[in-house]
Amino acid sequence: MVSTRTPGHSRPRGRFTGRGATPSTPAPAVPSAVPQAAPAAVPSTRRGRLRGGPTRRAFPHQRGGSGPPDLPDRLNRPGLAAHRGVQLLGCLTAAGWAAGFPLVSDLPNQRLWGTLAAPAYLLAGLLCLVLPRRLAARAGAAAALLGAVLVPLVVLVLQGRHQSEVMVVERSAHLLFTTGSPYLAHPVVVTDYNPYLPAMSLFGVPHTLLGEGSALARLAGDARIWFAVAFVACLLASWRLLRPTRDRGPLLPLTVLTASPLVALALVGGGVDLPLIGLCCLAMALAERDRTIAAGLVLALAGTLKWTVWPALPVAVLLLWRLYGRRPAARAGLTALGAASAVMVPYALTRADELREQVVRFPLGLTAVQTPAGSPLPGKVLAGFGPGGHIASLVLLTVGGLGVTVWLLARPPVSAIAAADLLAGGLAIAFMLAPAGRFGYLALPVVLMIWPRLAARRWSARPPVPSACLLAQAEPALPAVR
Repeated sequence: MVSTRTPGHSRPRGRFTGRGATPSTPAPAVPSAVPQAAPAAVPSTRRGRLRGGPTRRAFPHQRGGSGPPDLPDRLNRPGLAAHRGVQLLGCLTAAGWAAGFPLVSDLPNQRLWGTLAAPAYLLAGLLCLVLPRRLAARAGAAAALLGAVLVPLVVLVLQGRHQSEVMVVERSAHLLFTTGSPYLAHPVVVTDYNPYLPAMSLFGVPHTLLGEGSALARLAGDARIWFAVAFVACLLASWRLLRPTRDRGPLLPLTVLTASPLVALALVGGGVDLPLIGLCCLAMALAERDRTIAAGLVLALAGTLKWTVWPALPVAVLLLWRLYGRRPAARAGLTALGAASAVMVPYALTRADELREQVVRFPLGLTAVQTPAGSPLPGKVLAGFGPGGHIASLVLLTVGGLGVTVWLLARPPVSAIAAADLLAGGLAIAFMLAPAGRFGYLALPVVLMIWPRLAARRWSARPPVPSACLLAQAEPALPAVR
């Protein structure tokens, strides 16, 4: 009887330089006279096909991968969110938050939302407490979604009530059809200003086409509906890209996130930042999967909606460079810049004054008409002390941006979670130190930190398993030859 040793596992193809990666070791020599068993086929997670060995598409950090064949058992254990006490505490916290708006807010839309959402959250908590465990979470999430999102949204749409940004977006689409530009030439009052980039007017096109006719036309044409559709579609796509297995769908986590006060209030009142959140999550997921062209196009779309999300471009490019090298990173960056330039250059050449005045100076509080975004964040408090405080706010904002840049270059991201964390940190600093801002803006960085973790089923920003370990897990040992 003659036996052979199992050949050593080589490192899978595809560049991966994330922390924790181990160098490949050469396989020990096997005498040519001894027959060798063929390597066992490794099941692919794509369409159930069998491949003749591990390839770069079999691993989550490499191009097109959808997860290793087998995951540790700890990923299948119920998390803390499955406990009734945690679910009840979350519902009570949301109910308390919503109940505060009718008492302290001076905005009618927010008071209406709080009046309808607080009982819905209490009902969700009761359902989580008394129903069987297999139904409790779904029933509670459905109750919260109905009472905190759908009912208030329908009521406000039918009454024609919304935040000013919804009207600005819908008017910009009308101006685009009639004048060729989404900007008023000579803004006078605060609602005449359009602080968004030209592509944002796309969300107002349904309202321009459907008008103010029947109730159904008002619902289908309201820009908030399309903000929500874009948000949900992007989160679903990023979930599919980041999910290591297909064991559970995104319906329950997405329902809970959408029904939470973090998203529900923004969606019901205005929702203009929701597409930005979704596009940033999708761009980071595409970058982790080495979908360079798609990532570049998504970044270009986000960058032509609002200039505050342009920091997502260098973050995604550095993620691609760290995982796959210079060429994929350059391809994504050039795609994003080229597509965004195709949209922005015509306006920059023909409407430069309007862009500078409404898109840059107005959000920074540098125009005669002040922006209505006036939550008492540190930058706004500083700007309230006069010209000196306004300059101090801008200086701090610049210093914060430089600090995030140093952080990005010193510790480039190695996963979509790390990239989303870095982007969320930069945006939070910008929102806190800008001369004008709202508390609602902070929903963007919070969702950026939460959703990629829910999709990837891990809290760590590092890749879960080094490449060599994944290969060792996927490829069984060769049997002895008798």
